[in-house]
Amino acid sequence: MNPGTRLSVAIPLHNEEAGIPELLRRLGAVLDSVPGGPHEIVLVDDGSRDRTLELLHAAALRDPRLVIVALSRNFGHQAALSAALDHVSGDIVVAMDGDLQDRPEAIPELLAKHREGFDVVYAQRVKRKESWPLRLSYFVFYRLLASLADIRLPHDSGDFALMSREVVNQMRAAPEHNRYLRGLRSWVGFRQTGVVVERDERFAGMTNYSPLKLVKLASDGLFSFSIVPLRAAAMLGLIAIVLSAGFSAYTLYAKLFMNRAPAGFTSIMLFMSFLAGVQLFFLGVIGEYIGRIYQETKRRPIYVVGSVIRQGQGVAAQPHRFVTPQYNPKVTARSAGNQ
Repeated sequence: MNPGTRLSVAIPLHNEEAGIPELLRRLGAVLDSVPGGPHEIVLVDDGSRDRTLELLHAAALRDPRLVIVALSRNFGHQAALSAALDHVSGDIVVAMDGDLQDRPEAIPELLAKHREGFDVVYAQRVKRKESWPLRLSYFVFYRLLASLADIRLPHDSGDFALMSREVVNQMRAAPEHNRYLRGLRSWVGFRQTGVVVERDERFAGMTNYSPLKLVKLASDGLFSFSIVPLRAAAMLGLIAIVLSAGFSAYTLYAKLFMNRAPAGFTSIMLFMSFLAGVQLFFLGVIGEYIGRIYQETKRRPIYVVGSVIRQGQGVAAQPHRFVTPQYNPKVTARSAGNQ
């Protein structure tokens, strides 16, 4: 990094009191070894119910590099990470989780790739420490989403990534409410590459991502970057019409030329039940798209900030957050050239 280049690390936190001291120790040691600066760590408390915010306030008094953003309630991981990206001020930004599954010691490796000219360097997770059903689910999901998405999405890549300031500005300009930031990161373009990073287990505590939250995150990725489910409904409907027409033709032929009507009350009922189930399923898919349109039209803020602390001192809290970044023609022109 060039002298004077500042690195910001953006971290969302929710009920992570047990791991905060170790996180700040390891992350601080990494930043001490990175040239340039002064660097900063933006930590967003996403409505924690434990002592997370209290520990962050105490740490901010000791370390001027810490910026503490407390949300007014729990808005979810992606909203909290969006808040962190909105409050960074560095020339280079690293987004990572606060449970130490994303190892801070991998940041220099991301910086090395950035020096080669890449605007985005994402960590590709290997040797995950979760249970095998969860690892299998992640493996299948990333590949399924990549095959269905309208853009190229890398496999096994989470939110742990380095991004240039231009990339962060473009991501902040995206106004959508249901955010899938790792997909949005790919959508903005620029030069991107991956670095293989071993995925550690949680340092302490239990994961805050329940199965339902994982399903919601997966649906955000699917419905935000693909309309294949809608096309699948149309294709299945077309197949049903063709099969129905063929069966009708066979029934008419059997009645006129074979002097018998095809039997099969059970098969007919099963066929009708199958079609009814398919119709209800795809009505749900269509409803999901419509529901997301409804949420976007309300234009509610993605999150609400309760307080902000910089260099140990509180500053005025933002009452709400709408995506209204300043226009930057250089960034916009560069982005357009990479579409």
